Amino acid sequence: MRNLKLLRTLEFRDIPAPGKPQCFSLRTEQGTVLIGSEHGLIEVDPVTREVKNEIPLAAEGFLPEDGSGCIVGIQDLLDQESVCVATASGDVVLCNLSTHQLECVGSVASGISVMSWSPDQELVLLATGQQTLILMTKDFEPILEQQIHQDDFGESKFITVGWGKKETQFHGSEGRQAAFQMQMHESALSWDDHRPQITWRGDGQFFAVSVVCPETGSRKVRVWNRELALQSTSEPVAGLGPALAWRPSGSLIASTQGKPNQQDVVFFEKNGLLHGHFTLPFLKDEVKVNGLLWNADSSVLAVWLEDLQTEENSTLKTYIQLWTVGNYHWYLKQNLHFSSCGKSKPVSLMWDPVTPYQLHVLCQGWHYLCYEWHWTTDRSSGDNASDLANVAVIDGYRVLVTVFRQTVVPPPLCTYQLLLPQPVNQVVFSTHPQKSNDLAVLDAINQISVYKCGDSPCADPTVKLGAVGGNGFKVSLSIPHLEKRYKIQFENNEDQEVNPLKLGLLTWIQEDIFLAISHSPSSRQSFIHRMTMALSETDEEQGQLSVSSSVVVDGIIISLCCNSKTKSIALQLADGQIFKYLRESPSLAVEPWKNPGGVAVRFPHPCMQTELAIIAGEECVLGLTDRCRFFINDTEVASNITSFAVYDEFLLLTTHSHTCQCFCLRDASFKTLQAGLSSSNVSNEETLRKVERGSRVVTVVPQDTKLILQMPRGNLEVVHHRALVLAQIRKWLDKLMFKEAFECMRKLRINLNLLHDHNPKVFLENVETFIKQIDSVNHINLFFTELKEEDVTKTMYPPPVSGNVQLPRDLHGKSVDLICDTLRAAMENINPHKYCLSILTSHVKKTTPELEVVLQKVHELQGNAPSVPDAVSAEEALKYLLLLVDVNELYDHSLGTYDFDLVLMVAEKSQKDPKEYLPFLNTLKKMETNYQRFTIDKHLKRYEKAIGHLSKCGPEYFPECLNLIKDKNLYNEALKLYPPDSQQYKDISVAYGEHLMQEHLHEPAGLVFARCGAHERALEAFLACGSWQQALCMAAQLNFTKDQLAGLGRTLAGKLVEQRKHSDAATVLEQYAQDYEEAVLLLLDGTAWEEALRMVYKYNRLDIIETNIKPSILEAQKNYMVFLDSQTATFSCHKKRLLVVRELKEQAQQGNLDDEGPHAQESDLFSETSSVMSGSDVSGRYSHSNSRISARSSKNRRKAERKKHSLKEGSPLEDLALLEALNEVVQSIEKLKDEVHHILKMLFLFAFDEQAKELQKAFEDTLQLIERSLPEIWTLTHQQNSATPILGPSSTANSIMASYQQQKTSAPVLG
Repeated sequence: MRNLKLLRTLEFRDIPAPGKPQCFSLRTEQGTVLIGSEHGLIEVDPVTREVKNEIPLAAEGFLPEDGSGCIVGIQDLLDQESVCVATASGDVVLCNLSTHQLECVGSVASGISVMSWSPDQELVLLATGQQTLILMTKDFEPILEQQIHQDDFGESKFITVGWGKKETQFHGSEGRQAAFQMQMHESALSWDDHRPQITWRGDGQFFAVSVVCPETGSRKVRVWNRELALQSTSEPVAGLGPALAWRPSGSLIASTQGKPNQQDVVFFEKNGLLHGHFTLPFLKDEVKVNGLLWNADSSVLAVWLEDLQTEENSTLKTYIQLWTVGNYHWYLKQNLHFSSCGKSKPVSLMWDPVTPYQLHVLCQGWHYLCYEWHWTTDRSSGDNASDLANVAVIDGYRVLVTVFRQTVVPPPLCTYQLLLPQPVNQVVFSTHPQKSNDLAVLDAINQISVYKCGDSPCADPTVKLGAVGGNGFKVSLSIPHLEKRYKIQFENNEDQEVNPLKLGLLTWIQEDIFLAISHSPSSRQSFIHRMTMALSETDEEQGQLSVSSSVVVDGIIISLCCNSKTKSIALQLADGQIFKYLRESPSLAVEPWKNPGGVAVRFPHPCMQTELAIIAGEECVLGLTDRCRFFINDTEVASNITSFAVYDEFLLLTTHSHTCQCFCLRDASFKTLQAGLSSSNVSNEETLRKVERGSRVVTVVPQDTKLILQMPRGNLEVVHHRALVLAQIRKWLDKLMFKEAFECMRKLRINLNLLHDHNPKVFLENVETFIKQIDSVNHINLFFTELKEEDVTKTMYPPPVSGNVQLPRDLHGKSVDLICDTLRAAMENINPHKYCLSILTSHVKKTTPELEVVLQKVHELQGNAPSVPDAVSAEEALKYLLLLVDVNELYDHSLGTYDFDLVLMVAEKSQKDPKEYLPFLNTLKKMETNYQRFTIDKHLKRYEKAIGHLSKCGPEYFPECLNLIKDKNLYNEALKLYPPDSQQYKDISVAYGEHLMQEHLHEPAGLVFARCGAHERALEAFLACGSWQQALCMAAQLNFTKDQLAGLGRTLAGKLVEQRKHSDAATVLEQYAQDYEEAVLLLLDGTAWEEALRMVYKYNRLDIIETNIKPSILEAQKNYMVFLDSQTATFSCHKKRLLVVRELKEQAQQGNLDDEGPHAQESDLFSETSSVMSGSDVSGRYSHSNSRISARSSKNRRKAERKKHSLKEGSPLEDLALLEALNEVVQSIEKLKDEVHHILKMLFLFAFDEQAKELQKAFEDTLQLIERSLPEIWTLTHQQNSATPILGPSSTANSIMASYQQQKTSAPVLG
């Protein structure tokens, strides 16, 4: 849905040269034009408008002096720095333009009619006067000569497989006699010059020749290969014209055909068969086709036509038409009208081989014209809801307009079409914000037709409905009507005859004012014409458009864009400079466009599409080059953009990576846009979406969510970009337009939680507005069913980054219950009968579904159904409820209400078999009320309620209750149901105690037994847990005898010794068993020296001091000495080995030795301490084993951990194991302090000075050794690393593991 927009026009008028021009060629590297005449060659520079070279071929004898000579071909040879010229007399001349040297490289006696070079300039083909083809190399060495007329079809001749003769085949409506008719050959067209035409395929592998067959007199097209071997011959085509052009892409060969009532451009395949056509807007014998020309990228076909002389037609014209194809339809995009006589008649034209949309035209009066077009999409630019999102497509005498707000139809279909009397060259929409649907059309005779939307007194015959109209259809859209046609009044009408496209970049800036650009024919200047509609006193059909003023700009203006909001107009020159047109200024001047820093803006490369947009509060110029480079002001933002469009505050772009990105410009900056468009950046779901390969933006529907994209073939796709959708929904919600937002969200599958989460406070304050706007029970129910506690504005749809003040949000989070309650209250207030189902849904959707309340409401409906029209019956409500809740769950809840009528009502609507539930319900009805409820609660597994009802049934049901309590462990709940002095309370307590005993919770069991008076069971429990005080208390309550107490005391002492509670065991033996001797021995075993001495002196048994106490003290001193020696040796050994291991790892880190330390290539990331290095090894080397260990038992895990931290020399985690072993030694010595202190006192008391001194010195040496070694083992770096936080944004897996290991092996503090 694109049109060709004229970017610039380059003219060189009245070239000073003799004779008449015949043909021309381009020198692309030099930018000059070679023109051939009957006198010779002339080289001109159209930019500087000067003659560079003159080659007088007539003076050198290659052309006759009388001016009858003719040049049939000119070719610039890049590698030879020469020009090849072929004359009709048969000479092939090589001209060196720098030395002016001429060389005749060949001559054909019969003359040359055509010279054609291959695209790669490796071969040259000559068509001679003897109807032969001569193929030569670029050095003019003949390869082969063939007759141009061949009887054979060619190498690609079709093979007949013998499926019947022509006479036996079906011939359709022509009848069987068609099989016997002789084929009649029509002669060539009357205006055919009978000259051969040659065209090459783009890759130079094949060429086609169109010649008039001498036998039949009709034209045929033959395809030859590079070796001059005939490949195929075209099928007979009546009225085939001489024009011939092979599409550079290689698919089709274009020619013309005269039919009885029309002229067609037809296409041949390489095998000679016809493949499609389109009709020219002329009748047969009205015009002749002089030539067909494809542009470099095969997208535009130029058709060069000329009026034939007739009696009715006195003013003959020449036409150059530009045709494009889209979705298998050919569009006439540009129409240039020249005169067929005089100086302005074209004699030759050609496309630029480098710039695809640049056409060069040479006229008879030595006028050279160069036009450059580019693709553009003509769309309305309004941003309010009144804009219909119109897109206009030029198609010859028609303008196809599609209204995308209401209809999306693929081209070539349209909503309506405007019928014009002349071919259309430009379409422009009004930039007025309120009249953006009005459009103006500029046709080939420089006449502007203005169409305006609004009420028309009668039907407009020039407006015809397209895909939306027809018989029986009522059209609901607003279509424009022709207000008036205006003829543009030029000061010099001769300019229009020489240059038919005088005006370009037409812009409708005000209701009666247009802007247009023209270029000076004699200098590098442009004119900005301000054209005003002249007021007409009479209501005549045609008005006048006068040029009220013009502004001269130094440079070639190639684009003009207007911002309908700010009224700014930006102009771009060919060198990239940007100017601002001051339309309000009295002098109507232009000034450079400046950025916020006051620097003039200039695009580094000229842009084919420009737009104005406000970015972060500043108005900027956006540009896109033909190389997909995207600029904002003079900053390149991206280099892979295929199309873009600005809508309101959004910028939409399509990229080469087949994505469509949408950015909000309100708070954007160049850097954020660059970051968002960079290929390395992964944009979020809201700004980016995948699109089909080659998609381009057509338009955006204002105040809607539709984005129209066009595929390369021409078909359309409508997408709802997530960024546009969410932005529009937010606008609707801010305006409390809940219905529009809801419909959009439902259609596009946006989570409905956004209705509330966008602004919870406003939503809850306007729930009645929400309900009244939605006004649909089903839609409200849909909203309820999607509710969840998650805040979607933080997860699914985060708002775009904005500097605006954020809306206040509930710090306690979202509450579905609050929404349900608020909406339910509003619905009950508005119409509780109409919204009955929604009210039920609000109960069900709460965090804890209120199913009992729902069932009760349904039951009330069954009892007294309301008589209002929109009320819901109980049956309907129950049916709906079964859709929300599982029927079994609903049945259970109804049963839990103990209302059998409600149970039956639910059961009848379920799929349950009556044989299943009726006997059960009948059995329940026969029971006593409390037992009935007990049975129901037990069935529903509500055991706490069940024992509550059963406890009220009487003592005869207590055994059943006790069994249920034991089965379900409901002891705590059951104890609350009976008074403490009852037998039931005691029985439950005893059962509870037995349960605790089974769980090995002996002490709580003993307390429970003691509380309920079961002292014997309490004694057993206290004995089992070693609670000797409570056990003796129970024995006292059981009135134990002295002997029983002594036996109990010995039993308790034994258990206490097993628990290494020697002092408690000694107390029990002394006080309850009266065995103080055994008590003293226990105290000595427990190293309670002072308590043993006290007891010896208490009972006056001083002999025990010599027999037991002193030997025990000396034995303990020896044991301490041995332990200290072994710990000191172990500590020294481990410390020495640790230093060695660290030194080895340090060497590995410094030398990057992989065999000395694991992960040496990452050594610079690790701390100097081995624990950090080892921490990384844990994650690296043992990651696989950890995955197996994780499934093992705790015992096996500990075993695996010990195996991992092995002290074996050379093990990967040896340093960690050494640190752990050293840590254990330090902690064991730390624990020994108090014990050594007590034994030293005893040694001093009994005068064992030598032993005391020995022990004290050994312990002191050990402590000093540890103190000295601590800084070497746990270095300062290790301590600092252990103090750093483990987690954080910059942490890695290795750093976290290392930190844990460091904390695990941190240095102890010695006091």
